[in-house]
Amino acid sequence: MTQVKNTATTSDTTPSSTPNVHGPEGAPNAARPDIKSLHGWLHTARFLTTAPQLEHLPTLDVPEVAFVGRSNAGKSTCINTLTQQKRLAFASKTPGRTQSINLFSLGKQGQTDAVLADLPGYGYAAVPREAKLRWQRVMGNYLMTRENLKAVVLLCDPRLGLTELDEILLDVIRPRVQSGLKFVILLTKSDKLTRAEANKALSIAKLQCGGGEARLFSALKKQGLDEMALLLWDWTHGEAVAPLEQAPAVAEEDEPPALD
Repeated sequence: MTQVKNTATTSDTTPSSTPNVHGPEGAPNAARPDIKSLHGWLHTARFLTTAPQLEHLPTLDVPEVAFVGRSNAGKSTCINTLTQQKRLAFASKTPGRTQSINLFSLGKQGQTDAVLADLPGYGYAAVPREAKLRWQRVMGNYLMTRENLKAVVLLCDPRLGLTELDEILLDVIRPRVQSGLKFVILLTKSDKLTRAEANKALSIAKLQCGGGEARLFSALKKQGLDEMALLLWDWTHGEAVAPLEQAPAVAEEDEPPALD
């Protein structure tokens, strides 16, 4: 399988220097860049590969951050806004039809020090049940067994709040969150709420995040971009990837929790 190796050096850096990945002991070896440099780092995002099944994913030795959420939660828009690219993450005209994991590498000067994983949206009723079940197995196994997975961003429309489907996903990742997996509920489309509504939605999400964090985000108003840039850097350049507990993969013949 393909491996993306960390080629960053361990030399001292200034806040505006090229990002370095953490060393083998898990300790940061670079000061956090300033916010302008962080956005520049995110802008280096480039397509790495797409995988319809887990066996098609490359084995990587750099931290990976997964973006997940219901169809129409604004996942593709969020990724494109964070990376300042219009079509990096492709939004299908038919929600729920995209059924592959797309990986994007981050790193200046052709290096790769982190990877973003765009997981297909779930919960769209028009998708055939067989396709839903297949994707549920892929997504469940990915979240439970992906060794370099460092963090999960769950995108949620604050006008709907966390749905039953989101709660199911939280149950899947809870053991890994308890073992150190980073997690944030990102309330997208917050520009559609009044300030009072946004504060209420954020307060509720903070109660529901179960060991994680909650943030407001608006691609239109550019709200939350700096905060997410800081989180993504700290997640991928801070502590080592949390050790993976031996969780059983979801067998092909087993029916996973229904995400429909």
